[in-house]
Amino acid sequence: MAKQVIHPARTISGSVQLPGDKGISHRYAMLAALAEGPSDITHFSAADDCRSTLDCLSRLGVKVDARGDRVRITGAGLSGLRKSRRALDAGNSGTTMRMLVGILSGQEFRSTIDGDESLRRRPMRRVMDPLTQMGARIEARAGGLAPLEIEGARLSPISYTLPVPSAQVKSAVLLAGLFADGVTSVIEPVRTRDHTELALAEFGAHVDHEGRTIRIHGRPRLQRRALEVPGDLSSAAFFLAAAMVLPESNIVIHNVGLNPTRSAVLDVLASMGAPVSLVSVRTSNGELVGDIAARHEELKGGVMEGEVIAQLIDELPAIAVLGPYTEQGIEIRNAEELRLKESDRIAVLAENLRRMGAQVEELPDGLRVAGRSAGRLHGAEIEPHGDHRLAMAFAVAALGAEGDTVIREAECVAVSYPEFFSTLERLVER
Repeated sequence: MAKQVIHPARTISGSVQLPGDKGISHRYAMLAALAEGPSDITHFSAADDCRSTLDCLSRLGVKVDARGDRVRITGAGLSGLRKSRRALDAGNSGTTMRMLVGILSGQEFRSTIDGDESLRRRPMRRVMDPLTQMGARIEARAGGLAPLEIEGARLSPISYTLPVPSAQVKSAVLLAGLFADGVTSVIEPVRTRDHTELALAEFGAHVDHEGRTIRIHGRPRLQRRALEVPGDLSSAAFFLAAAMVLPESNIVIHNVGLNPTRSAVLDVLASMGAPVSLVSVRTSNGELVGDIAARHEELKGGVMEGEVIAQLIDELPAIAVLGPYTEQGIEIRNAEELRLKESDRIAVLAENLRRMGAQVEELPDGLRVAGRSAGRLHGAEIEPHGDHRLAMAFAVAALGAEGDTVIREAECVAVSYPEFFSTLERLVER
């Protein structure tokens, strides 16, 4: 396994053009495959997860022409998918598996979808239950674990209340609703990211909102589109965090997705004292996009809990490692979902922060990280357990530590951001 050595840095400065947003790339690709005619997607994510989605679509008979960050997908309508001769491989991508199962539930053939060892440990019962209610037959290993076998059917619309906030489960039901005769409704206990709803509308589907209820009208004719994917805000969080770690830092991140259901990380950083500003804000394909400017300021720290957690779930690792660089420390609550990601992120964050000398209390639903008064971090050997976001988070923490830090399995960052380490190295000054 590849190792990455992170040396302490003096400051971080410059400008960043991030890769395309991973979640939006997944959604554009899947809907383009169900549309009529060729859709051109620019700034498509280079993440391994998104390549898994493209590979699955290809195996389902969709014509995919990917050249760098430009992808042309030629859809053949809602009935255009074809049975794959082999099991579909979602790799490490929970988004690919959960959302694609929604689409496969409406097909007139049987499908199998599998993933890597990490994905095989992640819960799929949460998508199986509503899709089964709609008429699909889905078989899994004990505990609702992949691989999944899906017997598609003519689906019936349902009204489904999410038991836990999950944009992936909501998306799976809405995508299945495309194949149902009538109106399918999803009720959210807490508002989650709405990229799927925006993308459905862009492709011509009829989507209604009323409070926390989203409705999709079945059997639309989706239209081909030319789309540009905004930069990935979850990736931006690591550079913003680095600027808060290193004094005199000043950074600008261009063309970032600023969707209000995703941008809670900016509000949280601002509430802790981070000077973050938005520039050139505009709308593109229904998504809010703009530039983020940030400079260093010592942070107060604080408590993250309640409804904001659902909108912050992917950025919590970047926030957690800021704890030792804040005055009060950082406490995260109501984040049980972190234990069900690519790794048990709560346990792995606690383990590796302690290796670096931080004072950490692991909680059932989060963790408490002591602030600056507990002492400076020191270099250590970090084990991210194959989790891309944890590898990137500890690279950020290491920039302000005393001595070098070694991150094992560093190649796992390719799941979301293959160029992360080279971009970070370009920006730091020593």
